[in-house]
Amino acid sequence: MSDVVPRPGVVVVSGVASDSHTWNLVFLQLLLEELGYEVVNLGPCVPDDVLVEECERLAPVMVVLSSVNGHGHQDGARSVRRLRASQQLVGLPIAIGGKLGIHEKDNAAHVRKLLDAGFDAVFADGDERVVDFQRFVRALPGGAPGPAVDGGVPEPAVDGGVPR
Repeated sequence: MSDVVPRPGVVVVSGVASDSHTWNLVFLQLLLEELGYEVVNLGPCVPDDVLVEECERLAPVMVVLSSVNGHGHQDGARSVRRLRASQQLVGLPIAIGGKLGIHEKDNAAHVRKLLDAGFDAVFADGDERVVDFQRFVRALPGGAPGPAVDGGVPEPAVDGGVPR
């Protein structure tokens, strides 16, 4: 592992309530740790109540939700509304990524719905999404240490580079 300067605070990584996949959560945890963050991985199938309670308890610097089963647009919208309803979590950066729906052609509509529901960034499934996510993380206040992934100035990315 490289010489990474740890960042203050914790990032919460979680699967959406209906998604039992774990490999994506482990990948996100390792990626965020490589970027210098401490990560609390809540695992798969996390009920909204548990997600909100843990985020209120941990006071993370960011929350990252992931979906592989294609129900991210449904579960994610509900989850982010619950998170935003907590006075403690109103300004917290929250991102979601993965397979947002079962048909790729619906991704643009899902992205818009999720942004409107309260996400700061949405990353639909795709090859460049990891790079986009890294840019988003580095652009946050106190973002990850190190150069931008592409050598340029990092900017927030939402579904392939469209800022919120």
